[in-house]
Amino acid sequence: MHPMLNIAVKAARRAGNLIHRAADNLDHLTVTKKSHADYVSEVDRAAERIIIEALQQAYPKHAILAEESGAQGESEYVWIIDPLDGTTNFLHGVPQYAVSIGLQHNGVMTQAVVYDPTSNDLFTATRGSGAYLNDKRLRVSKRKEMADSLIGTGFPYTRFENMQAYMAIFGELMQKTAGLRRPGAASLDLAWVAAGRYDGFFETGLKPWDIAAGALLITEAGGIVSDLAGNQNFMTSGHVCAGNPFIQEQLLQIIAPHLTAELKG
Repeated sequence: MHPMLNIAVKAARRAGNLIHRAADNLDHLTVTKKSHADYVSEVDRAAERIIIEALQQAYPKHAILAEESGAQGESEYVWIIDPLDGTTNFLHGVPQYAVSIGLQHNGVMTQAVVYDPTSNDLFTATRGSGAYLNDKRLRVSKRKEMADSLIGTGFPYTRFENMQAYMAIFGELMQKTAGLRRPGAASLDLAWVAAGRYDGFFETGLKPWDIAAGALLITEAGGIVSDLAGNQNFMTSGHVCAGNPFIQEQLLQIIAPHLTAELKG
């Protein structure tokens, strides 16, 4: 395992342990509402502190971009952190949430960790060395037909200006796939594409910390990640279309007629 990835894994596991313990004590948590349907708990903040401390101890000169505390420092190395992706699930006792840590070097994702503390699933990738679930090499699925495919998504939940276009895409896919799923943690959804559990995935309005690690997992597992117009602007726009090469291309074709100017990224 790459030394930088090893540090990120240790940080993710420490945060995951904290989250796992807190899940048994949900009634006593302090929760703040950031905006409509967007919550942060003391657990998010504590997990983020644990991760940042571990990374800064090992790499004090590296920069940080984290969901709760924002951007810190300037460096060619930037750690992109979501300490608890799926906070709403976590607060309701729904066991679908994850810790996501990605490393960007000169604008290119090079290391990725997505850790699911409820299942102990550890998804990792180093650019050029493949993606893994625990010690097993990951490959995207081989399905070629949309009608046989399971597609992951996330509903718009804070920004609704794209909702009509989203609903039109969703309605078409409902009729053309084997099923659509919306568990509620984008980093895990992307990891599941890498693992071949989903054949494809799309969502609008994500943040860099939702996408960073999961996107590298997918490309290292042989899949494709783009924005909704098929370009590489997803980290900026937050609009993502991912999947195995066959299904990702078909997803883009289905999405294309519904794209607004904003969704083109």
